[in-house]
Amino acid sequence: MPKLIVHGQIRNDDWQVVPAQATELPNGKLIVPLALWREAATRLAGRGPLGVWLQPDDDPAEIADALPSLAVVAVDFPKFADGRGYSTAALLRTRYGYQGELRAIGEVLRDQFFYLTRCGFDALQPPEGRYTDAQLEAALASLADFSEPYQGAIDRPEPVWRRHARGGLAA
Repeated sequence: MPKLIVHGQIRNDDWQVVPAQATELPNGKLIVPLALWREAATRLAGRGPLGVWLQPDDDPAEIADALPSLAVVAVDFPKFADGRGYSTAALLRTRYGYQGELRAIGEVLRDQFFYLTRCGFDALQPPEGRYTDAQLEAALASLADFSEPYQGAIDRPEPVWRRHARGGLAA
C-alpha cells in the first residue's frame, strides 16, 4: 500500500488516484480528475468519500461550490519544476476557504515538502516506491528544519517580525 505524509505523520494511503485516461472506476475511496468529476458528478456522488485532483492549468474556481462535499482535493505536480500547484493550494485555502485534506500528488519530492506545507498542503504523496520508509521518516523530520520561517504563508500568516515582540530602544 502506498504511503504518504498527512498532518506530520506517515500513513498508509487508502485513497486511489484515478488516472486521467481511466475508462472504468475502481471500488473504494477515489480521487478523480477534474474532467471526470465534471462529466460524472451526479453518478459519483453516491459512491462514498470522493476527492478531485486538479492539473496545473485547472481553475480551482470550478470546484469552489463543491468544496464542502469533497473529502480530498489533490493538486498534481507533473514535473518537479512546475510550481503552479503552490498557487492553486494557496487559492484553495485562502480565497475558497477549503478546510479539508489538501494533497500534493505527482512528482512531489522531499526538497519541496517544507514549501508545500507552507502553501497549505497537509498531505504529501510522493510517487509510490520513490522513498523507503526510512527516507520518509527522515523527510518527515526535515519538516522541522526551519523553526521560524521569515515570511508569512498559509501555515503561519504573520511574518517573523510580527510574531516576535521587539525590545524598546535604549535611552
